[in-house]
Amino acid sequence: MRLNKRRIQSYSIRMLATFLGMTLKAWMRTVDTRIADYEPKSDVALQGFDRPALYILWHEYILLPAATRRGSDMTLLVSQHRDAFWFSEIVENFGFKTVRGSTSHGGIKAILQYRKAHKETSLVLTPDGPRGPRRQMSPGCIQLSSLLQMPLIPVGCGYHSPYRLRTWDRFGVPRMGTRARMILGPKIQVRRKLDDRSVEEYRTYVEQVMHSLTSEAECWAMDGLPRENERALFAAPHASAEPNLSLGILS
Repeated sequence: MRLNKRRIQSYSIRMLATFLGMTLKAWMRTVDTRIADYEPKSDVALQGFDRPALYILWHEYILLPAATRRGSDMTLLVSQHRDAFWFSEIVENFGFKTVRGSTSHGGIKAILQYRKAHKETSLVLTPDGPRGPRRQMSPGCIQLSSLLQMPLIPVGCGYHSPYRLRTWDRFGVPRMGTRARMILGPKIQVRRKLDDRSVEEYRTYVEQVMHSLTSEAECWAMDGLPRENERALFAAPHASAEPNLSLGILS
């Protein structure tokens, strides 16, 4: 009886997650969403992307890549907290692969699962998740990059006047018909065999880069001014028409 109840609950969660995923897809298509990068071959969705990378962004902005990079070869590291089951179901509905764990809890198991099943894909993680503090980077992603020898690509995101949830990270949801912006920073190659001091040096530097990129993306979302190397992902109905350069990943 208990087993059947769990199955029913699991099925209900999956059905609701599917519905939420479909709603978010439709919602995000009303948002004028654009991306820019500092280096060529840093966007997993474009031709010429040469090797798996470890993308990092603040927890509050995880909705943006989930919505705009669906169907890409990306694996999301999702925490083992029970609330994360919902999010895992939603992002899998977007076409992401997931492994359960974090850089602080269950990380070894998650990485073994990733290397066994998804090693040809890029990893996405939130270095201030799953419980914060907000916009403070943990050393786990530095250690992970060093262990896997995958370059870090810090990502800055921004919304124009978003809704903010009353959560530890002030999770952001863009308003319909507004702007969202994403900036891929330069690749950072972390060397092997780091001591504690080196880990902290890398952590401090990457955190500063993350803050800078986030500030840049948030300002870009607010002013909406064009950038030389921008690409349109979703275009709001009132936005100027531009060719979609995302190579069909949103079709």
